[in-house]
Amino acid sequence: MRIEIISPTTTLFSGEVSIVQLPGIDGSFEILESHAPLVSALDKGKVKVVDDKNEEKFFEINGGVVEVSNNKVLVLAE
Repeated sequence: MRIEIISPTTTLFSGEVSIVQLPGIDGSFEILESHAPLVSALDKGKVKVVDDKNEEKFFEINGGVVEVSNNKVLVLAE
């Protein structure tokens, strides 16, 4: 699946991933391939992605919103 993590000033990450773990306002949750459509608010914390080479990458955010649709994940981070 494809992900873009965008802050107000830059794109933090863009690429193919197999797993996305996000800090939701009600707790951490994961998104996998073929996830149902979703829009959710995010809390302060770390976004974890596992890329197509099976490498883990972490990005610190101060909240935001995530949208999932058709194997595309868009994170609008603060």
